[in-house]
Amino acid sequence: MIRLAAALTAALLLVLASEDHSANGQTPPASGGPLDSSVLADLVAANRILAGESILDAYGHVSIRHPGNPNRYLLSRSLAPVLVTAQDIMEYDLDSTPVDPRGRVSVLERFIHGEVYKARPDVNAVIHSHSPTVVPFSVTQVPLRPVLHAASFLWVGVPVWEIRDAGDPAGATMLVRNGVLGKSLAAKLGDKPVALMRGHGNVVAAPNVQTAVRYAIYTEVNARMQAIAISLGSPITYISPEEGAAMSRTPADAGRAWDLWKRKAMGL
Repeated sequence: MIRLAAALTAALLLVLASEDHSANGQTPPASGGPLDSSVLADLVAANRILAGESILDAYGHVSIRHPGNPNRYLLSRSLAPVLVTAQDIMEYDLDSTPVDPRGRVSVLERFIHGEVYKARPDVNAVIHSHSPTVVPFSVTQVPLRPVLHAASFLWVGVPVWEIRDAGDPAGATMLVRNGVLGKSLAAKLGDKPVALMRGHGNVVAAPNVQTAVRYAIYTEVNARMQAIAISLGSPITYISPEEGAAMSRTPADAGRAWDLWKRKAMGL
């Protein structure tokens, strides 16, 4: 009990230490510059789409890298995704310090986004969700593998991140509440599009927000289909590496799905 109390106390101190610089008098980082309204509109739509498709609920978040400065990213304040508007979008540096908080509360796990952007220059959109059918694959020995052609991007493998391996006391909360934990998660993600977080959810990384949304949705769809296939009890014919690689080289009609999801989510 004494050790547990000490660990929780240390975790709390680290959480407090990781709060916004503006709260302790430090100068906030400079903005990456003005944004076109379409950028904010797509980020709002992504939040609404993922909520409508039951990938995000009251929790979870989606970000995009600032199109004018790769060392900044955009993420909603702490708010249920279905409620997000353009006014809720905040700008951060890659240490996940807000540029202009204006009293808005930041997402606790924003460090997921900042550290992935640091580690992956090719990534311009990041999603963290508690995608329900994906979680069982994070706590069992059954790897998440593609059974559906639309989820063929999973052919490269889906690593599982164990927060305890980060060796940070703040990990006792199972939340990515500082840069150390975020960096550990980003390292486990590596060059993959998806990584699972043991007993928590997943992180999705993609070159743009439209692709990230598609990955997040079809990761959940694939998990459901794989679970059904496993329950049938027969050998499963997964998408092969050759098929996955071929699909990755094939131009995807991503705009078709994005337009549909956006119209549904925004009531257009």
